[in-house]
Amino acid sequence: MNTKFSCVGCGKCCNDHHVPLTLDEARIWAGDGGQVIVLVEGFLSNGLGLPEPQREHAYRRSVAVQSGTSEAYVAITFAAYNAGPCRNLDEDNLCRIYDRRPLVCRIYPMEINPHIPLNTTLKDCPPESWTTGADMIVGGELVDQDLAKLIQHSRQADHDDIQSKDAICALLGIRTTALKGDGFTAYLPDMGAFIQGVDQVVGQPEVEQDSEWQFHVSGEGIAGQVLETGAQVTMDVPVNYAFISFRAP
Repeated sequence: MNTKFSCVGCGKCCNDHHVPLTLDEARIWAGDGGQVIVLVEGFLSNGLGLPEPQREHAYRRSVAVQSGTSEAYVAITFAAYNAGPCRNLDEDNLCRIYDRRPLVCRIYPMEINPHIPLNTTLKDCPPESWTTGADMIVGGELVDQDLAKLIQHSRQADHDDIQSKDAICALLGIRTTALKGDGFTAYLPDMGAFIQGVDQVVGQPEVEQDSEWQFHVSGEGIAGQVLETGAQVTMDVPVNYAFISFRAP
């Protein structure tokens, strides 16, 4: 399969998308006055919540934690919160910070997760984006090796940052995760506290922390499966976070 791509500058990908950030990027984003959203999902050591094909990638970007009597793994994403247009778009839909834009913006429209293939029908880009420009994928392989390096850099940052992200979350009182495949828990922390937490943890992720996590789940059936592993479960109405369910209401 061959895929062409050319950005036409429509700005659609810069609207209503929470852009994943590296830890350094999240600190810069918050320092510039932006809001960071924290998205959390986890799975159990027995594999509950984790499809077999995704295991290697999921383990690499997760941190081992305790939940009740069970070992669990939690993936934490710090993302630029963009409800509506990105705060860095100008009146012509051009990026004001283009030369220092986040890594994921540089990688778009490619996917970071190796288990998610590029699907042009799911992207916001207009049809002409896929019919003009240079070949991006030829025979199913990415042509641009610089782009391939950026993707690998992003995946490596997910791995390298996770211990620090967990320590920062502990300082912020973030200790409820969703079960992978069931949903996300989403937090909008105070940015002053977030910056303070990042600055406290960076360079010393061994900061003492309460590693006890609990799982927010979508229903009794999922709750029973998690409880059977010995993990802690809640279905209470969230107080300081939102639960984004993947299940049909």
